[in-house]
Amino acid sequence: MRIEGPMKKIYFGDLVAKKGDIHIAKDRCKGCGFCVEYCPKEVLELSEEFNVKGYHPPHVKNEDDCLYCQLCETICPEFAIFVTLKNPPEEGEPIIKKEDAGEKGESRP
Repeated sequence: MRIEGPMKKIYFGDLVAKKGDIHIAKDRCKGCGFCVEYCPKEVLELSEEFNVKGYHPPHVKNEDDCLYCQLCETICPEFAIFVTLKNPPEEGEPIIKKEDAGEKGESRP
């Protein structure tokens, strides 16, 4: 099926993909691997080092691939991992540059 006409290109305006910073409390981790297994972008992997409990905590292998989905922190039974939004826009700051916003130079409040 080929789409023609106005539906050919969907315009999402000033949507920008979010990125996250992953923070791991290594000594809280029990090495279950849930965060590694369920990360949709394979950002984490279990490390070779041991924590104070004798487990292998995860470490970040592809930080730039993090989509800020926060699934790792949601699924962690020990609350040993959390994600913060990387470079959140300041209040009143446009989400995208005006030259990239299209003809009208729109920006979000």
